[in-house]
Amino acid sequence: MGYTPGQILGGRTVTLGTLVLGQVDAAGVAWTVSKDGLRGWDGAPVRAQYSDRTADHGSWAGPTYLAARPITVAGTVTAPDLATLDAAYDQLAAAAALTDTVLVVGETSPKQATVRRSGEVLWRLDTDRIASYSVMLTAADPRRYSTMLQTASTGLPAAGAGITLPITLPLTIPAGGSSGQLTLTNGGTIGTRPVFTITGPVTAPAILVQYPDSTVRQLAYSDTLGAGDQLVIDTDAHTAILNGVASRRRYLSGMWPEIGPGQTVTVQWTAASTDPAALLTASCRSAWM
Repeated sequence: MGYTPGQILGGRTVTLGTLVLGQVDAAGVAWTVSKDGLRGWDGAPVRAQYSDRTADHGSWAGPTYLAARPITVAGTVTAPDLATLDAAYDQLAAAAALTDTVLVVGETSPKQATVRRSGEVLWRLDTDRIASYSVMLTAADPRRYSTMLQTASTGLPAAGAGITLPITLPLTIPAGGSSGQLTLTNGGTIGTRPVFTITGPVTAPAILVQYPDSTVRQLAYSDTLGAGDQLVIDTDAHTAILNGVASRRRYLSGMWPEIGPGQTVTVQWTAASTDPAALLTASCRSAWM
């Protein structure tokens, strides 16, 4: 059977790094994913603890979390000749990297996870042109994220329109103009955690996230950012990195925000002094279990 580069071979495509499984590559190699060749993607294991109740029925239930997500991708490879088939194995082994690699599954709404190789790359020659493969991967973060990154930016509120520190919670953030505030939405089924990037110059900035029930979580940074400085706050990793190299976690205080499933939150920020060049950028991806 002849194949055309770029031809989709049916079913869901699976992209591991730069290798697309489920279609024909530029060398004429047809990478198929078998009907049951994507295991673990649609259901992550659960980590839970239960303690027996003393002198009573049942147990006390502790918090329940998703565990790391093991994923197996399997299928067949058809190449024009043996040399191309051998090269295909090397391509697959390189794609199943020992470092963080993005795995994208082509669904109606494509989703992605960050994975690493966690087992052998199994490769069996069926003929001198056809091989069967199986790759074991693990996503340490079990959530499946949208491939669409949601990003929004805002400057500091105009003079007289900001928030006066210190503040008293709960705080009501006024509706209306966009100056100094933005919104983020999680359209998934499990909480997602945003990344904030603050660009200076700015002194003692504070980020406030208001939820639909009007509760607010605040992150306050007690130091100063110079012109062009960038502070990246990762609310999942619980880090604050200045200019890509220096940890400034010790200057950060408050509560780490999470955007719940189906929630839209309002993000506003303020600072001890305002500058029109200061900028807050917020980004997140919707997340699914």
